[in-house]
Amino acid sequence: MENRISNALLHVTECGNGPQALVFLHYFGGSSRAWRQVAALLADRWRCVIPDLRGFGDSDAIPDQYDLNNAADEVLALVSALKIESFGLVGHSMGGKIALVVAARQPPGLSHLVLLAPSPPTPEPMNASERASLLACQTSYAAAHQAARKSCGQPLPAVLVQQVIDDRLRASPAAWRWWLASGSCESVQDGIAQISIPVQVISGMLDTNIPTAVIEREVMAQLPLARLRLLPGCGHLLPLEAPQAVAQAIRDMAL
Repeated sequence: MENRISNALLHVTECGNGPQALVFLHYFGGSSRAWRQVAALLADRWRCVIPDLRGFGDSDAIPDQYDLNNAADEVLALVSALKIESFGLVGHSMGGKIALVVAARQPPGLSHLVLLAPSPPTPEPMNASERASLLACQTSYAAAHQAARKSCGQPLPAVLVQQVIDDRLRASPAAWRWWLASGSCESVQDGIAQISIPVQVISGMLDTNIPTAVIEREVMAQLPLARLRLLPGCGHLLPLEAPQAVAQAIRDMAL
C-alpha cells in the first residue's frame, strides 16, 4: 500500500494484526522485502509494518535537502498516519541509525529497540577509496553481485542474492549519494543518552561491513544498558541469512 508522508509516497507492507506493532527499517540499498521472512515469523503476534525508506524500493526519491532527522520525521509521521499507539522499532544497518534518531526523541508508544548490525551513532568507519567506489558503481550489476556475496557470512539462495542485487540497482541515485556522502557520516551521539527503553543489538560474527568490534566500540559504548547478541556464521545481511534467529531475538526482547 502507499501512504503519503511529507508530500511523498511511501510504499508500506503490512502483515499480522496484533495489539502491538513492530516497525521495520531496512538496510542501505535494500527495501522492505529484506524483512519478509522475519515478519512472517512474527505476524502471529504483532502487526508488522515495513516501509520502503525514502529513495529505496518503491517509495519516492528523497528531496535535495535531506538528513537523518528528515528520515526520523518520516518514520514517526508514518506511525501517526497508521494510528499506531504502541510499537517496537527494528532497524538494520542504515535503518539502525535512523532508529536511534527516532528513539532519542522518546516518542510516545515506543516500547523497545532492536538494532541489527546498526550503522553507529558516530560517523560510520569507511575509508575514502571504498566510499568513492560505492558512489561510482551503484548501477554496476557486477559490483552489486560481488557486494551481495561479500556481505554474507554464508551463501544465500540464488533468489535472495538476486533480490539484494535488484534492490540496490533500483535505489534512487539521490538516496544512494545521500547515505554515502552524508547520512552515514552524520554524528547523532549527542541524543543517544536520552534513550531509556530496552535495547537489543545483534551482530553477525563474520560481518565485514560493520564488524562486531565496531559495534562494541561505537554502539555498545554509547548504550551502556543495551544487550548484545552475537550470531556465529553470519555476516551483515542478518534478516536474509538468519531470519529465525533474528525473529527469536525480537520475540525475546518483546516478552
